[in-house]
Amino acid sequence: MSKKNNLLVAASGTGGHIFPALAVSKKVEDEWNIHWLGIQQRLDAHLIPQKYNLKTLNLKTPRKNIFLFYQYIKILMSTFQIIRILKEKKINLVFTTGGYISAPTIVASKLLKIPIIIHESNVVPGMVTKYFGFLCNYVLLGFKETNSYLKNCKTIFTGTPLREQFYKFNFLPEWVPKGNGPLLIVMGGSQGAKAINQILYESLEFLIKKQFRIVHIVGESNLKPFHVKNSKNYIQKKFTNEIAALFQNCDLVISRSGAGTINELMEAEKPSILIPYPYSKNNHQEKNAMILAASGGSVLINQNNMSKEVFEETLERIFKIKSKKGKKHYEILDLMKKNMENNNKIKSKNEIKKYIDYFLKEF
Repeated sequence: MSKKNNLLVAASGTGGHIFPALAVSKKVEDEWNIHWLGIQQRLDAHLIPQKYNLKTLNLKTPRKNIFLFYQYIKILMSTFQIIRILKEKKINLVFTTGGYISAPTIVASKLLKIPIIIHESNVVPGMVTKYFGFLCNYVLLGFKETNSYLKNCKTIFTGTPLREQFYKFNFLPEWVPKGNGPLLIVMGGSQGAKAINQILYESLEFLIKKQFRIVHIVGESNLKPFHVKNSKNYIQKKFTNEIAALFQNCDLVISRSGAGTINELMEAEKPSILIPYPYSKNNHQEKNAMILAASGGSVLINQNNMSKEVFEETLERIFKIKSKKGKKHYEILDLMKKNMENNNKIKSKNEIKKYIDYFLKEF
């Protein structure tokens, strides 16, 4: 049996960075020894399998204050730590998914002449891809539209890889509220979204009166309002690993518009109301959301224009019942479903594996 080569995966922070990297790692682990580089006190320790040899750096997310310059200096200084790791683990190839851990990893790899692949999930590329992408052997794109932002990079459209559960059918978990009312999945990404949680709390009485069933993923620090604690049609969870099952079996998703969520909605062919995070860098969440809104599969609501009235009116419009040949149906929801079915899907894990395996011939 031939000796495996060593792949360093640098991905940390939010699920949007970690889940695509996990999907790729699982796809290539038979041919490569996986070593994972993350950041202390983030999601990494809970999500990365032990077999991927997680190493963490003590870095913090850069904040806009008087110390911002020094924070970036500290991130770049971590290049020397990463050089030691690359040498110690005899890394042959680096795969990263952006975020601030990627910048020093790319620089360290370039100094050691180790090939680098970066995957960019968002329509508008992040700062690392924008400013360091030209140092990488390949920049893999989640959306074709991203190519226009990266003229100096070697770009290839691969789509964004998803968790394995999205590529097979999953039954609805037993804990989901039972009944005949439409099922809403309300979520704000792996870190929660206070604005979405708040608008849902304000509209819960309306939703329960209309017999909606609601699964609410609140994130880490949002408590259940007292007046709906015992409602049989409402359940709240901080986090769940059964997102694929929820997406596949619900009627509508209400969410932020991170790149991972957009691709999961496309795979599940599920209509949505998208409320982009208004402070995302380069307004990338709104650009992501516009992909589905333009296809007719999603309604985009700007957070600054969102109110209880707007939220409830949007839901009433989507779930307005029409009669056709004696049968009742949700005309707008059905049209949104059909539009989601027309979105092109790409087997991105296979595409990315192809480019990772290309480097096997070089060693």
